Amino acid sequence: MGSLSIWHWLIVLLVVVLVFGTKKLKNIGSDLGGAVKGFKDGMKQAETTESDPNHSTTAAAQVGQAPAAADKTTIDVEAKTKV
Repeated sequence: MGSLSIWHWLIVLLVVVLVFGTKKLKNIGSDLGGAVKGFKDGMKQAETTESDPNHSTTAAAQVGQAPAAADKTTIDVEAKTKV
């Protein structure tokens, strides 16, 4: 009595499909699959970066973003002290 039979799971599946619809469930599945794929690619890239000690790229270059110094909205100011 404590475990769920196949009929219970089929009813739960039917209710989920009726509530969310098949298109929404398909979109959720593809989004989840894309997220898992991106995570695996990121882990693979991190492993190759760690295994190559001569690899000298910055984290911004790995992600494909421009470094902060090349940003046109950033103002680089050097503070000088008065003597």
